[in-house]
Amino acid sequence: MTLRITGGRKLLSPPGDIARPTASRVRLAVMNLLADALPGCRWLDLCCGSGVMACEALQRGASSVVAIDQDRRIAAIARTNLEAVAQGQSPKPQVSVHCREVRRWLNQRAPEAFDLIYADPPYAAGLYPALAEGVAQGGWLRRGGVMVWEYASHTCPDVPEGWCLNDQRRYGSSSVMLLTLLSAVEEGAAAVLVPGGHEEAEHGHRNQTEHDAAEQGFDHGNTDGAVRAQFFHAHGHHREGQR
Repeated sequence: MTLRITGGRKLLSPPGDIARPTASRVRLAVMNLLADALPGCRWLDLCCGSGVMACEALQRGASSVVAIDQDRRIAAIARTNLEAVAQGQSPKPQVSVHCREVRRWLNQRAPEAFDLIYADPPYAAGLYPALAEGVAQGGWLRRGGVMVWEYASHTCPDVPEGWCLNDQRRYGSSSVMLLTLLSAVEEGAAAVLVPGGHEEAEHGHRNQTEHDAAEQGFDHGNTDGAVRAQFFHAHGHHREGQR
């Protein structure tokens, strides 16, 4: 199987069916949703597989990537792919790949929180609740950061306790949801993510946003009265102070 990221660069792909690389359609959609937060971000990739999502993030300005996978063969492929993409960036971002079981990895205090976390575990493994708990308890996601879940469209996982559903999209057999820690939302959110990566004031154009998403064939989810992505405002401030 030939695996390419945006721009045409070829990546190594795990042999056989030991991994399921995220489809290009899903990759591009997620990168568009997160576009404003990617430059300068710290990206954590859980169950990283080939590392293709983190490679896309590196191409869009991520300053560092940490990728986790428990299979040694897959982790080695991810390391090769990420190092190759990082070499082409200036300044060169930091890349770290760890061969660990993801729940054990999260069962420690994070040395530094991440801006964006992508989790794409085996669809049937039922790991989503454990990942959410580990991320929250270990302090892996910074205040205002976003965790993205990729999952099979026919088995939508429940939004875990203590988390807010910011956005939800369906792309054929695969879907994604964007989650923020509820504590961060309750402390005060300043912006809402709408399709195309724009920001609107809270409650602004919400119905039109959902109508437009439906017109494009997306399932657009939200929770009652919940702000769907206040992290952009906080992340913009974060970049201004450190980049």
